[in-house]
Amino acid sequence: MRNPVHRPALLSVLLALILTGGCAGEEDAPEAADTQPTPAIRIVFFGDSITEAGVFPGGYVTLASEALTEQYPGGTVEVIGAGISGHKVPDLQERLDRDVLVHDPTHVVIYIGINDVWHFYEFDHVTGTEREVFEEGLHDLISTMQGAGIHVSLCTPSVIGEDPASDTEVNRALMEYADISRAVAETSGATLCDLRAAFEDHLAAHNPDKRYEGVLTTDGVHLNEEGNRFVADLMLEHLERLLEQ
Repeated sequence: MRNPVHRPALLSVLLALILTGGCAGEEDAPEAADTQPTPAIRIVFFGDSITEAGVFPGGYVTLASEALTEQYPGGTVEVIGAGISGHKVPDLQERLDRDVLVHDPTHVVIYIGINDVWHFYEFDHVTGTEREVFEEGLHDLISTMQGAGIHVSLCTPSVIGEDPASDTEVNRALMEYADISRAVAETSGATLCDLRAAFEDHLAAHNPDKRYEGVLTTDGVHLNEEGNRFVADLMLEHLERLLEQ
């Protein structure tokens, strides 16, 4: 024999569920989403193929992100790589809005300059960036980001060939562009990250045979495993000083 259904009691329970919102459902989702932390620090690395490759496992962007996430747990830091192969300063100007400003970063690290020089010497159907255009473009990038309240770090271009003392025309030109970056950082108020100087010191000690590649790079430009660790350490040291301020 079936147990009798006590309809008044059942109706009372149903009414209570309706009035209190019932079981967890769609209306609870926004409240759960609101508990997700908003990163207090958002860093964009902005550059060329070196930075594009830097987001892969073992790349300098990924290594820096992993270290910063460990140092600042709880979702308080986010790192974004915004590198595109072959890009130069004018390319960065063109995509600043869609690849950087859209993320509302607190900090941007500009690592550019290799292709602005290299493309004058090594490639067909492309050209580098004239010195005046390079300088003016850097100033434009920095002032636009500073106007948006972003702290900007400007890196000097690293190396084209792992003998920084080489007297080749391309190396002499890269040294000039590194000097332009240093001057732009000083006059614009951007924080300088002097990768070029760090590479020079390291290679002077670790490349006695003056090899073109194989110490920090795969081809004289793009970073190998050791080069990615080297640049990640430099970036972390640079950023940690800024974040402590």
